[in-house]
Amino acid sequence: MQVYSKLPNVGTTIFSVMSALANEHGAINLSQGFPNFESPQRLTDLVCDYLQKGYNQYAPMPGLPELREAIAGKINLMYGVEVDPGSEITITAGGTQALYCAIAAFVRPGDEVILLEPAYDCYRPAVEVNGGIPVIYELKAPDYKVNWDHVEALLTPATRMIIINTPNNPTGTTLQTTDLLALQHLTLGTDILVLSDEVYEHLIYDGASHQSVLRFPGLRSRSLAAYSFGKTFHNTGWKIGYCVAPPELMVEFRKVHQYNTFAVHRPTQHALADYLQDAATYQSLPDFYQQKRDLLLEVMEGSRFRALPCRGTYFCNFDYSGISDEPDRVFAHQLITEHGVAAIPVSAFYTSGRDERIIRLCFAKTEETLRAAGERLRKV
Repeated sequence: MQVYSKLPNVGTTIFSVMSALANEHGAINLSQGFPNFESPQRLTDLVCDYLQKGYNQYAPMPGLPELREAIAGKINLMYGVEVDPGSEITITAGGTQALYCAIAAFVRPGDEVILLEPAYDCYRPAVEVNGGIPVIYELKAPDYKVNWDHVEALLTPATRMIIINTPNNPTGTTLQTTDLLALQHLTLGTDILVLSDEVYEHLIYDGASHQSVLRFPGLRSRSLAAYSFGKTFHNTGWKIGYCVAPPELMVEFRKVHQYNTFAVHRPTQHALADYLQDAATYQSLPDFYQQKRDLLLEVMEGSRFRALPCRGTYFCNFDYSGISDEPDRVFAHQLITEHGVAAIPVSAFYTSGRDERIIRLCFAKTEETLRAAGERLRKV
């Protein structure tokens, strides 16, 4: 039997490769983006409580009404925006499923989708498997700033969607008000949709505010925004998130969602609905993770790595060009085998493989782990 792949160029992700190497060599794993500390105990207890109470059958397809109401309250508190929990919020199996369903619902064969790279690695395959054509705009280190005039020059009658990610994985940068206003302007009067990956919305530092597409009326009316409780509450293995979109877009989103996943783990939905009643559970996160970012920067002082600005996410990029001219994939492999620390080469986030001699480190780790990694990296 002949098998024809719809994704012939897709192999094992760089995250799986580096984590496997880290395990093989007993390296400290700062590569894959997951915390090595526990989810909040109260939230875990709530999930267990609802399991014991017997809430173990299907949840409603869009998600529990009480959780969607809690999310709408959070959005109102954070962004001053009224969102209808019945028609504008759907609970998903993580942020990645929200992103996939948004792409599958609206991208048809031949549609063009603009990607700002370096980009999270699920965007392009989701576009391609649905017959879309990725159109790449490359951002450059160290600031990874978007030139919106250059993005506008990429627009054609076939452009269906622009995907943005703020705070950005892997760069740690954030889009500012001026960026969102520019995007709003260039999509004005078009049928272009915006897919906004905002899974790190609470992980933003130095007193800054997250600029969500929900804040901008001209973007909100054409945008689907994806979020992740796993990234927010240190439990990526729970795979629960949500999508926010205007009713006419959410109708189409749910058509895909109901046949892709249908419903998401019910006990966890009940638990999150309760947990979100206390706004401090997410309002405290910027300080919590900024302390970890600052600790990573502290333990890297005295090394030959040069830190790039990190304004959000739980990743920080480091330029190693003062140490080696080896390609970043080679250098990252050597870090594991020779120095016992796993990192991600940033070229993996570019379709072109653009290599600026930069690696990404995850600081969602315990103090002990970060200090041990810093000790090893200062010797490189």
